[in-house]
Amino acid sequence: MTIQLLASFFLFFCLPLIFLILSKAYSAATANSNKKLLPKSYPLIGSYLDVAANTDRRVQWLSDIVLVSPANTYTLRRFLGYQNVITANPAVVQHILKTRFPIYQKGHDFQEALKDFLGNGIFNTNGDNWKFQRQVASHEFNTKSLRKFIENVVETELNDRLIPILAAAAAQNQVLDLQDILQRFAFDNICRIAFGFDPKYLSQPLGQSKFAKAFDDATEISSRRSTSYALPLIWKIQKLLNMGSERRLREAISKVRESTKNLVREKKRELAEGTSPESADMLSRFLSSGHSDEDFVTDIVISFILAGKDTTSAALTWFFWLLSKNPEVEKKVVNEAREKSEHPVYDEVKDMIYTHAALSESMRLYPPVPMDGKEATADDVLPDGTVVKKGMVVTYHVYAMGRLEKLWGKDWAEYKPERWLEREENGGGSDKWRYVARDSYSYPVFQAGPRVCLGKEMAYLQMKKVVGAIVTRFRVVPAMEQEAETLFVSFLTSKMKGGFPVKIHSLA
Repeated sequence: MTIQLLASFFLFFCLPLIFLILSKAYSAATANSNKKLLPKSYPLIGSYLDVAANTDRRVQWLSDIVLVSPANTYTLRRFLGYQNVITANPAVVQHILKTRFPIYQKGHDFQEALKDFLGNGIFNTNGDNWKFQRQVASHEFNTKSLRKFIENVVETELNDRLIPILAAAAAQNQVLDLQDILQRFAFDNICRIAFGFDPKYLSQPLGQSKFAKAFDDATEISSRRSTSYALPLIWKIQKLLNMGSERRLREAISKVRESTKNLVREKKRELAEGTSPESADMLSRFLSSGHSDEDFVTDIVISFILAGKDTTSAALTWFFWLLSKNPEVEKKVVNEAREKSEHPVYDEVKDMIYTHAALSESMRLYPPVPMDGKEATADDVLPDGTVVKKGMVVTYHVYAMGRLEKLWGKDWAEYKPERWLEREENGGGSDKWRYVARDSYSYPVFQAGPRVCLGKEMAYLQMKKVVGAIVTRFRVVPAMEQEAETLFVSFLTSKMKGGFPVKIHSLA
């Protein structure tokens, strides 16, 4: 009887107490561990020392911080009391991109940093100017003729350039930087789509395009301006004195804008003389619809090149890297591509449901644009209670959101296209996959709200076409040293630091 009483006492009183003590100890240890992740802040300089120490892994460092922060929102203190709110909370994303869209705009610092490069293009402007450009571009993006034009451009670039280069590399057992190849492919495509100009960046032998090099330099240096967590005073002084990176930026922008303006003038002349009546590129469409201001069309064309140049290539680079690490997924992608390869171009890619899911999943883990910010033009309070003062920037962290357990489950770190799919029963007793999209505030890879990406469907179309063409002919095998780390870095858009060296194995 005594033993039973003791057992009951232990079971009902001691055991819960032990669990309570252990749980409190665990919570305290977790809290202390989380505190160690948070940057230290000092008078005047804020958290600059921690920011500087994490320059090469800024995206991952900030992701770690917001993932352990209450409500997944953290306020980073910068120079002279400036504060930057960083969030991975879907409710906050919806708040800034939709609910309170009118007060969250492209901020002054961001616009100033990119003004020399992008001018007043659609990605660097607000208000009526943004609405007007968006309306014009939206009309063109919704035309069947533009979709057909893009299909033809991609098909030509694949068959005449990309596939022969990969075949030659396979035959010669050559190591290729697949990231560089995909960037060249995307640059040729977007230049032809944007203004009917073929820079032949992927033509053999692979050389350097002055226009592409200038565009890359302008993008990277402008990005460093816009993401500086110190005061912009340094780059402004360098610009004033025409020295250092600002001198290189001035030279690069001069080449980009002058080349673009020359193309605009040439296109105007062709249209006036009727020598280019069938042109379907974006520039011809803008000019033909009465938008002939040289600066306006130059700004908008540069913005569209920026949007299409590195985003799809970044997504495809990480897609092929993930595919190489996940042979079961690779097998399913290959089987689907082989089944669809006999269909007409648009039907072929439209029905590649598993590949669509695999691309969405790779962009969840490695988004082409890992972070984006908006500046508050009025005081506000976010849904999680964070106070935002006028002039503060709220940055939504897309990379971190792809790692939220409450959004993606305990297996968030796994590359699992099936999380985007549901089985769809049909009358014959066999099932097929149905793609299930996530809401854009939990998965803002293509932005959300009024600024949602106009080219989303065309991006998927291009990527699926490239994937289908490659995996039915070749196997992509990473050729990195085993100890080498693949580092995700970002300059406006993401890249794999140091490139993606691969060997191409022919399946023929």
